[in-house]
Amino acid sequence: MFKNYLITAWRNLRKNTVFSFVNILGLTIGITACMMIFLFIRNEFSVDDFHKDGDRMYRVVRGFVREGKTRDAAYLSGRYSPTLMNDFKGEVESAVRVSQSNNLVTVGSRSFNEKKVLDVDSNFFTFFSFALLKGNPNTAMQSPNSVVLTETTAKKYFTSAEAAMGQTLLLDKNTPLTVTGIAKDVPANSHLEFDMVVPLDIYKEASWMTTWPNNGVYTYLKLAPQVTRAQLEKQLPAFMEKYMGNNMRAFGMQITLSLTPLKEVYFKDGAFDQVKHGDKKVVYIFLSIAILILLIACINFINLSTIRAAERSKEVGLRKVLGALRNNIIWQFIGESVLLTTISCVLAIGLMLLVMPWYNSLLGYTLTVSWNTWSIYLFLSGVIVLAGFLAGSYPAFFLSGFMPVQALKGKLRLGKGGASFRQLLVGVQFSISVLLITGTIVITRQMNYVKNKQLGYNQEQTVLVDIDNNDIYRNMLTFKNDLQHESRVQSVSLMSGEPGGYFDGHMFSVEGQTEKWNARTEFADFEFVKTLGLTIIAGRDFSASFPTDTTDAVLLNKTAATRLGWTPADAIGKWIENTMEDKHRRRVIGVVDDFHFQSLKTDIEPLVISPHADRRVIAIKMKPGSIQADLTLIEKHYKQVAAAYPFEYSFLDQQFDTLYKKDIRQQTILVVFAIMAVFVACLGLFGIASFTTIRRFREIGVRKVLGSSVQGIVLLLSKDLLRPVIIATCISLPIGYWAMRQWLQNFAYKTTLSWWIFALAALVTLGIALITIGTKAVKAAVTNPVKSLRGE
Repeated sequence: MFKNYLITAWRNLRKNTVFSFVNILGLTIGITACMMIFLFIRNEFSVDDFHKDGDRMYRVVRGFVREGKTRDAAYLSGRYSPTLMNDFKGEVESAVRVSQSNNLVTVGSRSFNEKKVLDVDSNFFTFFSFALLKGNPNTAMQSPNSVVLTETTAKKYFTSAEAAMGQTLLLDKNTPLTVTGIAKDVPANSHLEFDMVVPLDIYKEASWMTTWPNNGVYTYLKLAPQVTRAQLEKQLPAFMEKYMGNNMRAFGMQITLSLTPLKEVYFKDGAFDQVKHGDKKVVYIFLSIAILILLIACINFINLSTIRAAERSKEVGLRKVLGALRNNIIWQFIGESVLLTTISCVLAIGLMLLVMPWYNSLLGYTLTVSWNTWSIYLFLSGVIVLAGFLAGSYPAFFLSGFMPVQALKGKLRLGKGGASFRQLLVGVQFSISVLLITGTIVITRQMNYVKNKQLGYNQEQTVLVDIDNNDIYRNMLTFKNDLQHESRVQSVSLMSGEPGGYFDGHMFSVEGQTEKWNARTEFADFEFVKTLGLTIIAGRDFSASFPTDTTDAVLLNKTAATRLGWTPADAIGKWIENTMEDKHRRRVIGVVDDFHFQSLKTDIEPLVISPHADRRVIAIKMKPGSIQADLTLIEKHYKQVAAAYPFEYSFLDQQFDTLYKKDIRQQTILVVFAIMAVFVACLGLFGIASFTTIRRFREIGVRKVLGSSVQGIVLLLSKDLLRPVIIATCISLPIGYWAMRQWLQNFAYKTTLSWWIFALAALVTLGIALITIGTKAVKAAVTNPVKSLRGE
């Protein structure tokens, strides 16, 4: 019996090639989109779940108040880890410190600037479960002169992992390290990423390792099995008072400690760290899109299977007369549905593998398809059950319920109820399509707004060079002075952070204020305002004509003056003291107009610009001309002061592209999936239009003989199919407005939701539907009526 069902199902698929093709293509695209999103979601929710005892691991974070809001920072002093271990013996089982850095690595005559270097405690590979291909996790990091490379890095340096073991490389030109282990490449589902692991002992004398207030490492704890997070957190206020109480009172700030579960680090936003983070909102949006696209594909199947009922009614009637039970017929048609879905799954796997390289480049990391894990097969089985059984159930019960006499006499009618149900399903399809089109337009418009918004400073022709090694740090003044003598250079500024980069937050005592005040800080030289093209709206800029500006002067942005209750003019002459740095009263000599030094997702914060010596980046403003010649010029001077290091640079006008990289990727992915959804919906509409024109073939012929025009017939055939599309558009536009308004709340500076956006989404949807229906309607309307009436 099963073989007979299978043969019959295959014959029906071959007999109705157009409907089968539309169904299979729609399901294939829908399942492919779902599988791609499934892999993404599985990766997102599996981050850091490969660590043994991960449920007992936590990252320690500091909490502080800024602008009335509690913020977290993941960086701690190196003193926290051993002190926590000592003070909470029996409760803290183990701890490890991790610091991110980049270093010059020299192997023979070759040098590399490695960006993903972790400086760690010796127990790093026993605390975490990063697999070692070579070496012993217990001893690989014991020696202060050891180094562990990933497999890819080992091949880059020494051609193979085997050849790398025992080899020596030079770190920052002065620290020889011996390769004692080869780690498997870090999986994509890890918030910590590295190409090289170095002992933290190299930096044991650094200030961020020896003093409490200076922070530079992440601290991870593993609690004892019987200890809960709440039990330890309850004791942390006393711990902070014991070791940081005096410092907190001196700085005028309150610092708290809390524990973030390891598996929550990835989704914890705003923790002021440099590890990889995800966004749960984006995951849920993608999950919703996957469900919606699969729903559209299933609706196609239901519609196209149901409208074929009239064609197969005699088959059903004959089967019933010959003794077939209703259950047999139901399983026959569900079997056909499952077969069609299985074929679509197989094709979807092939299509997914074909587009995976593009998908990986879009995501920015490699998603692995693990064919030996149960989850992928559970997903595929779920799709077959959902699309095959559930989507096939309605047509199966509908077809099996025919009365044999009516079916065999050809008097079967699908009825108004069936037509209404099909129109309802078409409406649902296009409601989803309108929502996705609306989202695509709004997100694209917002990203264009972000890219083109005036940020309050001049981004053009500005090259950024990081002060990320000792050579450039020691010789940065020489580098700056040499460049300023070049005719192609307008100005050069040394600063602690460029717009779009990181800005510290410090505490200040302020004239007339009883409480300490928290603000962002920029430590820059006298050329800062000139190089960025900022506008002084009160007072003056730093000037070499006033030698005391180095020690006695600061600039504020307009927001800082406003938050302190001053107008820009009133702020001039007021004193302000950084309680965390030089503790020297400086006078406000000028106020600069507000500029967007952070993401447009946040409001402009107060900023204090001071000449204090903290330099991390060099901004070089060039005159208009050949950028390649300018880069060659800068590189020449860079090699004169830091010859051992590769010359690396970026452009200031690209900084904000980095800030919105995730949003741009989301935009691209949404556009792709919206196109897929609309395409699948149009496939279903095309199938229904095909059926409608076939069913009304003779009617069209009669109407043409009686004088109907082509336009009239096209309108007749189109209006019934366009009605649910129009209704769906009217329903989904308000929903789209609400959803996009919620999404725009992520941005402090955002585009407006103009009426024309939704009008455009409606026109695009109706246009696509009209073209889909019109192609079949026009073809039917121009057909010679003799062909349809010949048999009458």
